[in-house]
Amino acid sequence: MSLSNTSREAAQKPRNNRRMLLGLGLLALIFPLLRFVGFRVPAKPRKIEINTTAPANGVLVHSDFILFDRDGASWALTRKCTHLGCKVSYHEQGNYLECPCHQSRFSPEGKVVNGPAKIDLVAYTVEKRDTAPYYVVTI
Repeated sequence: MSLSNTSREAAQKPRNNRRMLLGLGLLALIFPLLRFVGFRVPAKPRKIEINTTAPANGVLVHSDFILFDRDGASWALTRKCTHLGCKVSYHEQGNYLECPCHQSRFSPEGKVVNGPAKIDLVAYTVEKRDTAPYYVVTI
């Protein structure tokens, strides 16, 4: 009886090796397809030209961003709150940005001051020019 068990095991060993090799071959074929399914083309950066100079307070509010031009530096912050995506607004008297949905507050540099937001606002690059367009914001 032990002789027949040994011959069965010997016959199944090449079959198991073939199955494993076939499984690895299928995985090698399917893996690139699975990577392609999850692939997303990154969005092209948008350049927005601002043809006016910043007002005296150094803050220019646009529909997509808030531009700051103070102390020789220019920067722009997204208006999309990092908590739930509401549009933040700038409060000149308190010098802060606030989300109207849940009152998250951010500094003019985009740092979280009060929650519920936990992530800072996204900053955009700004190119300042001497002639029109005076600012070019890359989103």
